[in-house]
Amino acid sequence: MDKLTLWRRYKDHLVTCDSVGMTLDISRIDFDDTFFERMAPAMEKAYAAMDALENGAIANPDENRMVGHYWLRDSRLAPNDEIAAQVDSTKQAVVDFAKAVHSGDIKPPTAAKFTDLLMIGIGGSALGPQLVADALGAKKDKMAVHFLDNTDPDGFDRVLNQLASKLKSTLVVVTSKSGGTPEARNGMIEAQTAYARKKLDFAKHAVAVTGEGSKLDQVAVSENWITRIPMFDWVGGRTSVMASVGLLPAALQGLDIEAFLRGATDMDKCTRVHDTTHNPAAKLALMWYHATGNGKGEKDMVILPYKDRLLLMSRYLQQLVMESLGKKHDLDGNVVRQGIAVYGNKGSTDQHAYVQQLRDGVNNFFATFITVLQDQTPQMAKHRPEVDPGVTSGDYLWGFWQGTREALYEEGRGSILITFDKLDAVTVGALIALYERAVGFYATLVNVNAYHQPGVEAGKKAAAAVLDVQHKAVEFLKNNSGTFTAEKIADKIGSPQDAETIYHTLEHLAANKRGVGKSRGKYKGK
Repeated sequence: MDKLTLWRRYKDHLVTCDSVGMTLDISRIDFDDTFFERMAPAMEKAYAAMDALENGAIANPDENRMVGHYWLRDSRLAPNDEIAAQVDSTKQAVVDFAKAVHSGDIKPPTAAKFTDLLMIGIGGSALGPQLVADALGAKKDKMAVHFLDNTDPDGFDRVLNQLASKLKSTLVVVTSKSGGTPEARNGMIEAQTAYARKKLDFAKHAVAVTGEGSKLDQVAVSENWITRIPMFDWVGGRTSVMASVGLLPAALQGLDIEAFLRGATDMDKCTRVHDTTHNPAAKLALMWYHATGNGKGEKDMVILPYKDRLLLMSRYLQQLVMESLGKKHDLDGNVVRQGIAVYGNKGSTDQHAYVQQLRDGVNNFFATFITVLQDQTPQMAKHRPEVDPGVTSGDYLWGFWQGTREALYEEGRGSILITFDKLDAVTVGALIALYERAVGFYATLVNVNAYHQPGVEAGKKAAAAVLDVQHKAVEFLKNNSGTFTAEKIADKIGSPQDAETIYHTLEHLAANKRGVGKSRGKYKGK
């Protein structure tokens, strides 16, 4: 299409959400003039499904749970007074606790105040808080935030060594709904050990964010941790950033959580209407559907935020989109292998990395540009130098995304453009809410359940089986002299099918000098 035609499409299909200063431009996705009419019945079904979700329908049949992340920013939408009271009381508990920490009313035993925050969690218990902390963090933050979000010993050491002299003034928040998530539990044990080495009482530094009565809740009670903040079973990890999971670290960091929630609430209002012409989440979901071959997942979603503070957006969306939509079966039990792969970094860094392939390589993606009109706060803008006459570095950034979008479109590569007036707590909340709703709509369009994750549970069970084999192999080596191949050990413990698992496991143990010796491809106990 020529530029004048694209300009007309821009004006015809632009969607705005004025309350959060956002526009959505879909003009560079090549849908035809009848597309929205053809999709109208499917969208009516998606609207009905979303209404049922918000009204408290069972959305996760695997666990017989409602899915209520929309109630977190507006408790008046909750299906009953009990849930509404839970939302309000938990938010107030977060606010009150953060105030007490900031004022020094709650403080560590051997320091004047808590200065740093160590967040321990995995998946949704880390990705959302990390995105918010990085997007909104500033020099004036009340606490510096650090994360343990894996079970990598070297990763633990890197973070804990950075905090070494500050452990005495570091507050630790352990987040796990069940309390049995291995990564969070392992991070907690590593932190406890680090505190013990410094002769510090871990319990006097620790807070649990968990389900009532969970394993972690029981530990926190028995060890007399500072406090426990509840998680709700009707909030999934990937949509929990506006629950205690995300609000507590944001409040402790000193961010404006009311503005964050207000942005999401305002976006919810814009995306709740049953008018696709004016509903940005509906149009976003429909563009995904069109771009991926009528909902067949044929193309990847590339996230290109032209804002350093949104660097982690693609990581956050990987879980939100891929865990929600990546499903083997549809709602009717048919094998469909659905999903949209998500990746991205930031502009204009991407122009010096994989944009070359995006433009000239295989056409297996659609791009989403996320841009912010205001380069920085007006106060800071006063000190911005000109890098060329009449041109700032921000002007270059603004030119780069437009040039990249044009270069992609010239080669038939579709893209979506999301623009905010500025980046603050309101707009970060709105951006997250926009994608949450779009994911829900798209799931209905392709007939999958966005709110369960059987593949994740399968991976956890497989990992537990590996550790069971490890235990049996190590016990065999302890109780038998001589050296043995992995195959021989597998036969001896009655698991010949696990020879490769045993091989990899014993290689790891031997490399770390963990009670296993290795000699010429054979293993022995030490």
